[in-house]
Amino acid sequence: MLQAFIVTLREGVEAALIVGITLAYLSKIGRLDLRKAVYFGLAVASVGGVGIAILLSRAHLNQDIFEGWVMLAAAFFVITMIIFMMKTGRKLKGQIESKVGVLADRSSQVGLFLFVFLMVLREWVETVLMLGAVSLNSTELLSVLGTVLGLAVAVLFGVMFVKGSVRVNLQKFFRITTVILFFVAAQLIISGLHELSENGVLPSSRGEMAIIGPIVRNDLFFFVTILALAALMVLFEVKRREPAFLPASPAEKRKAAWSARRERLWMVSVYASAFLFIALVTAEFIYAKNVSALSPATPVTFVNGEVRIPLSQVSDGDLHRFQATENGSEIRFWLYQKPDGKVATVFDACQICGAVGFYKSAQGVTCKNCAAPVNAQSVGTAGGCNPIPLKAEQTGDAVVIREAELAAGAKWFQQQ
Repeated sequence: MLQAFIVTLREGVEAALIVGITLAYLSKIGRLDLRKAVYFGLAVASVGGVGIAILLSRAHLNQDIFEGWVMLAAAFFVITMIIFMMKTGRKLKGQIESKVGVLADRSSQVGLFLFVFLMVLREWVETVLMLGAVSLNSTELLSVLGTVLGLAVAVLFGVMFVKGSVRVNLQKFFRITTVILFFVAAQLIISGLHELSENGVLPSSRGEMAIIGPIVRNDLFFFVTILALAALMVLFEVKRREPAFLPASPAEKRKAAWSARRERLWMVSVYASAFLFIALVTAEFIYAKNVSALSPATPVTFVNGEVRIPLSQVSDGDLHRFQATENGSEIRFWLYQKPDGKVATVFDACQICGAVGFYKSAQGVTCKNCAAPVNAQSVGTAGGCNPIPLKAEQTGDAVVIREAELAAGAKWFQQQ
C-alpha cells in the first residue's frame, strides 16, 4: 500500500504542480478567462483517460508505445507554455497592473487545453489500467487504496500550491517556474524516447539504452529538483514577507489578520508538504535500488535432452530464474505467470540490452540495463526490450524445455 501510494503521489504531484503553475500564472497576469481551458482539459482528460484505458486493455494495444507518444506530445506543449510565459513576461515588464492581452486568441486557449489534457491523460490511463487489473484480494486492494490516496494527496497539493503562491512576486514566480517547466520538458522528452526505443518504434542500441536508461532510472533527480524549486520559492517568500498594514477599524483589523494567517498557512503547507514528499520518494528510491539486484538462478540439468519444471513451482506471478551451462556459456532463463494465467518462458536477455538481465520491482518486470518496465502481458513476445522468448512446451503439470532450444540462445550470453 505504501509503495503504491508513493509511486502514485510522485507522478500525481508532478502533474498537479504543472497544472497549479498554469492556474497561478494566469491569475497573476489577470487572464482568468483562460482558466476555463485548463479546467476543460482536466475534465476531458479524466473522462478520456478511462476510455483510452478500456481501449488499450480490450484491444491489447501496447501501453508503453502510447505513453511514449503522449510524453513527446506533452513535452511539445510544455515548451509552448514556456514560450507563452516568456512572451507574456516581456510584455508585462514587471507591472501586473498593465494586464496586457497577450495571446488572447483562440489558439492560446487550444494550446492550454492540449497542454493540461496531455499532462493529466497519461496519469489517468495508468491509474485506470492498474485499478482494472486488480483482483479481490487484500494485498491488491491495499495497493488500490494507496493509489487512490496518492491521487487525492496530489490534487490537494495542487490546490495548496495555487493558494500558497498567490502573493509571490510575479518576476520571481516567472523565473522559477520557467526553470521548473524546462526540467519537466527534458524529463518528458527523455522518458518518451526511452519508451519508444525499448519497444522498437525508434532504432536503438545497447549503448544508447545504457545512456538513456540510467537517466530514466534516476529520474528522481527531476522530481526532487522540480519540487524543491517550488517549495523554496514559497519558503523564501514567507521569510521575506513584511507585516501587513492593519486598518484602524477593529472589524477590518480582525479580517486582515485572519487573511494574513490563512495566506501564511497555505504557504507553510506548500513547502512543508513538498519537503515531506521529497523525503518519502527518496526513501522509496533507496529501497528500490536495494531490490534491483538479480535474484539467484537455480541450476538445472538436462535429462535425455530436456528439463521439466513443475507448474506448481512457477505459478505465483513471481519471476523464477534458472541457469544451465551449454558449450562453456552460462545461459540464464526464467519463467513467469502472466496476468492471463499463461506461463511465459524467456531468456534473461533482450535484443537491445543483451544479457544484462531482468528483475521484479513494484513496476513489474524491469530491465536492469535501461530500467524499462515490461508490460506483464507482453512477456514472451519478441521485440524491443522484451525478454527474448525461449521455445518450450507446457504439459498438464510442467513446462518442458529442450536442450537444443536453450543452446540456440547461447549467442546472447557470449556478448556479455
